[in-house]
Amino acid sequence: MSLTTREIRIRFLEFFKDKSHEIVPSAPIVIKDDPTLMFTNAGMNQFKSIFIGNEDSLNKRVADTQKCLRVSGKHNDLEEVGKDHYHHTMFEMLGNWSFGDYFKKEAIAFSWELLTEGFGLDKDRIYVSIFEGDSEQDLEIDKEAKEIWQKHIGEDRILTFGRKENFWEMGETGPCGPCSEIHYDMRSDAERQKTDGKKLVNMDDPEVIEVWNLVFMQFNRLEDGSLVALKNKHIDTGMGLERLARAVQGVSSNYEIDLFQNIIRKVESVANKKYEGSSSESDIAFRVVADHIRAIGFCIADGQLPSNTGAGYVIRRILRRAIRYGFSQLSINKPFLHEVYDALNNEMGADFPELDRQADLVKRVILEEETSFLSTLEKGLERLNGLFASSAGKVVPGETAFELYDTYGFPIDLTQLIAQENGWSVDMRGFEKSLNAQKERSRNAGKTNFGDWTELTDEVNSHFLGYDQLSVKTTIAKYRVATLKGKEVAQIVLLKTPFYAESGGQVGDKGVLKSGDQIIKVFDTKKENNEIIHYASELPHDPSLGLEAEVNDKHRSDVKKNHSATHLLHHALRKSLGDHVEQKGSLVASDKLRFDFSHFERISDQMLQEIEIIVSNAIASGIELQEFRSMPIEKAKSMGAMALFGEKYGDSVRVIQFEGSIELCGGTHVENTSAIGGFKIMSESSVASGVRRIEAITGSTYQDYLNESLNIIAEIELELGNPKSILSAIKKLQIDLKQAQKKIEDFNEKEKATILDSLKNEIVDNGKIRSVVKRIDKVGGKTVKDTVYTLVLAEQNLMAIVLGDDEEKPFIVVGLSKQLAEELKLDASKIVRDLAQHIEGSGGGQKFLAMAGGKNKQGLRRALEHADEIIRIQAS
Repeated sequence: MSLTTREIRIRFLEFFKDKSHEIVPSAPIVIKDDPTLMFTNAGMNQFKSIFIGNEDSLNKRVADTQKCLRVSGKHNDLEEVGKDHYHHTMFEMLGNWSFGDYFKKEAIAFSWELLTEGFGLDKDRIYVSIFEGDSEQDLEIDKEAKEIWQKHIGEDRILTFGRKENFWEMGETGPCGPCSEIHYDMRSDAERQKTDGKKLVNMDDPEVIEVWNLVFMQFNRLEDGSLVALKNKHIDTGMGLERLARAVQGVSSNYEIDLFQNIIRKVESVANKKYEGSSSESDIAFRVVADHIRAIGFCIADGQLPSNTGAGYVIRRILRRAIRYGFSQLSINKPFLHEVYDALNNEMGADFPELDRQADLVKRVILEEETSFLSTLEKGLERLNGLFASSAGKVVPGETAFELYDTYGFPIDLTQLIAQENGWSVDMRGFEKSLNAQKERSRNAGKTNFGDWTELTDEVNSHFLGYDQLSVKTTIAKYRVATLKGKEVAQIVLLKTPFYAESGGQVGDKGVLKSGDQIIKVFDTKKENNEIIHYASELPHDPSLGLEAEVNDKHRSDVKKNHSATHLLHHALRKSLGDHVEQKGSLVASDKLRFDFSHFERISDQMLQEIEIIVSNAIASGIELQEFRSMPIEKAKSMGAMALFGEKYGDSVRVIQFEGSIELCGGTHVENTSAIGGFKIMSESSVASGVRRIEAITGSTYQDYLNESLNIIAEIELELGNPKSILSAIKKLQIDLKQAQKKIEDFNEKEKATILDSLKNEIVDNGKIRSVVKRIDKVGGKTVKDTVYTLVLAEQNLMAIVLGDDEEKPFIVVGLSKQLAEELKLDASKIVRDLAQHIEGSGGGQKFLAMAGGKNKQGLRRALEHADEIIRIQAS
């Protein structure tokens, strides 16, 4: 029996462990502190700062299996997923890395040994490709790689290709280099005899596939397109586990490997349909669901909840795509993805324990999203059915098709299918026009442009001193001017800095850079590739001069108070609600803190008060900060430090402790909890199923809230006549109010009875109809309306028109007995609108009862005359 996917994963890692590689865990699939990427889309992402020389690796040889997602930007496979047998959203990238250690010779030898001996792949089915060079870039053919490959494989199996195939680049800029791809021919012997496999390499043949890419990282591409050599040469390899498993297991599709087959079997049981592995719409749907549940499950387990912006929007889009395919192609009209998650957990939970650990939360979030979106789909169908019923045009307008796509999540092919079933077509030209207009708006809204860095030194930069100092004399390491959303800003990297870069939910520092007489405002600080970037209003007149970097003390102080309070809140929640509480997101700003956490029900007001008291007591106790700046991670965990899942930690971590609150954290904190000053929970709400959110205030914001509250209390006391007890006085007011309301209600009932008797006494029998037209002033319009309603219910064949003014506001009420309205086809709302013209008003209601209000009291006389005319006309 061939190896399972899990056994292949294990064998890969064991092979490189034997080759002196450190096996490191996968980085989170959702990237939190890199403004250039939402998701990890390649194995090298977590090592990017090492490649460009901003960070040193503790181990020169590393291997891992990396969770990756490709659904946006340059690497966007989403729309291909399911339609073929090899594209995926989430996939595993097996990789081995050398940071300035071995290079092409060893990388090629390792790959050949593992594939042919470790996995037993047929040498006669293997082809390799190398970079053929590029005259425009002044790059020569990779002779070195060719000579090394010739020691392992025949020259006729070594193929050359250009930049598109054999020069690897992560993006428009950044680390890059020539690469050597390894391809495997999975066709039958008969097919191989007909056509030489090397003719099908890189020709999109579904059975001649790339399994491994060996990247020889040696350049950095600048903004202007030029290449500069990296400080050290590195190896970066990536091998898709799914494709490798297909080759090892000898199946004709990625979706036929054991991992996907077990997930597909779960979908079969839910849909009560069989997967045939064909290109039918239903089989495409099976593949979409089996692929998408991995992306959805891993991202939510990593802490990214579906939302309407950023990475959360991408997850929601993938989730909805899976629901749509299940709905439209597998006829699954109920939530089902949360059930399929169990199969994913069974397949991959052993090697990725977060799937099992977060299972309850992930399933609840998926179920909530499914329920909501299925309701949205139904609304979209209603929209279409309404169009089919109300129009004879037989063409769904392009704007409508786009609205269904944009608002209701309908893929255009689903709209076309439903239209076709109803004998309609879709205006595709109009749809494309609306779609392109939206894309153009998005491009313009988020338009950014980064210039190349001007480097002033090769020294290691971004040395953070901000835990101990708020002002540092320093120099600029590099700078550039960028355009962000149409606004030009300066980006500055310093050799050393006191500025804290946005990370872990804590906002970046603000402050100034002082260069001679020039004072430059720093309005934000972020981290990228392990460098601290200061977002400034302008560049120094002379960037080569030394300067002073000074953090805004007030802003930092307020942020510290909120951050330390967040830790105390986390501890209080676990103490009060249970150990299931885990942080799922946070915002630590200067004016407030926001804390998202796992919990499955609303927290009662009483429990919130208890949690608030626990935090307030910790603040009042004056607990000293215990900070451990560099502690081995295993030691930190052994002392009970909370690690936030979805965060990337190194071997050495910083630990923040306030007695029982112990967390791994790189943020800034108060030296003593008493500095926080106070704590108040402002709100508690739901973010998603199983995730709650608390917003709270501390420090000066808390003090402002307290002062404002005391001022309001003082004003209330004054209004109440300075009673001994405000609470008793308010309770007495409430009792008095209820008694007054009861008296008013009793008075209104008596008034209604009096008006009702008056109207009954003035009913005139006109033969054809009975009527009453009357003006009543200084009575509320609602009272009159209620009375007229009672009258027309009790009286047969009656038209009642009552006019009046209530505190200078004229009104008109029209009531009709039901029988009269039906026989004469009368509509009270039309009559009242006609009469309302005289009082410069408008109104409406039902066929039997309607009311209008207006501005012109003087017009009541003419309205009364008009009412008499209406009665005469209907009576004649």
